[in-house]
Amino acid sequence: MSLITESIRSCIGAALPPVRFEVCRSDIRKYAVATGQRQARFLNGDEAPLMFLFGVLMPVLPLDQLLEDGRQPDNPLVPELPLKRIMAGGCQYQVHRRIRAGDVLVCRQTLVDIYEKEGAQGPLIFLVFENRFESEAGLLLVTERLTRIAR
Repeated sequence: MSLITESIRSCIGAALPPVRFEVCRSDIRKYAVATGQRQARFLNGDEAPLMFLFGVLMPVLPLDQLLEDGRQPDNPLVPELPLKRIMAGGCQYQVHRRIRAGDVLVCRQTLVDIYEKEGAQGPLIFLVFENRFESEAGLLLVTERLTRIAR
């Protein structure tokens, strides 16, 4: 018997409103220093390292808005699941064009798949999200696929 109900399955395809943001040279430089980048293109803020995009959609929250264990509340696209502990399950990137200082990007986030597997310690539910980072003109720059695992 599957843990994924029709109600949960119906969430596939749900999307958040697009998020628009400008890639600032100073933010690239701060990220480059904080992550130990050594290439001048990153340290000068000309180009963003790929993982720069990872935190773009994470809001900066006051401590009283974090969960008891210090995590941010789960993504609003995560449906109510019978398994409650959500873990990171990996990410994949497809780069179509590098991100540069001054780029204005639009990110569109969609829940693209939900599936179940049996793990060594019981059932697991996998949620796959796709983030599409595009230019304001609609040119696809980076596709990010994130997997979250409920156990």
